Amino acid sequence: MRFFLLPACLLLAFAAHAAPQLDRHEEMDAQPADKGLISQLHQVRQTVVARTSDLVVTAIGFLGVPYKRGGNTVETGFDCSGFVRAMYNQTVGHLLPRRAEEQAAATQKIDRSELKPGDLVFFNTMRRAFSHVGIYVGDGKFIHAPRTGAEVRVEDMNGSYWQRRFNGARRVLSAQDEAKTVSGE
Repeated sequence: MRFFLLPACLLLAFAAHAAPQLDRHEEMDAQPADKGLISQLHQVRQTVVARTSDLVVTAIGFLGVPYKRGGNTVETGFDCSGFVRAMYNQTVGHLLPRRAEEQAAATQKIDRSELKPGDLVFFNTMRRAFSHVGIYVGDGKFIHAPRTGAEVRVEDMNGSYWQRRFNGARRVLSAQDEAKTVSGE
């Protein structure tokens, strides 16, 4: 066993000694490559942050608030449209209409494939169009105040219940976007 360890140690020592050593210039050249990797990681982080709107982050902070028919504050609880209205008013400063169908009428229709975090998703839960609304959070999920006895929560739009009742997606336009739409840009 000793005869095996000695040659192995010698080989390792020789390999370490024979390995090319980076001189000062090569070390400096390696740093931009490291900086490039850091830059790429930073870009990925920014992309993720950009996709997750402040609105969604704020809405997530209200998970667990109880449902209250007609409710529109954290103190009283929320119904679906009251929740959406409060999140937009608090985060964006945009006051949406009070009822879900009015919110649908006051926003821009988009295709489901165009959904971005912060967009509105509508469902027919009471045998009438646009009777329920939530905020899309990404990855096929939305946050909403579902019903009496429940709390604000995140759910999968692709679940059979929500899939069958999906009514459409809408985007809340900023004041700048609305001005462009009116002026024809």
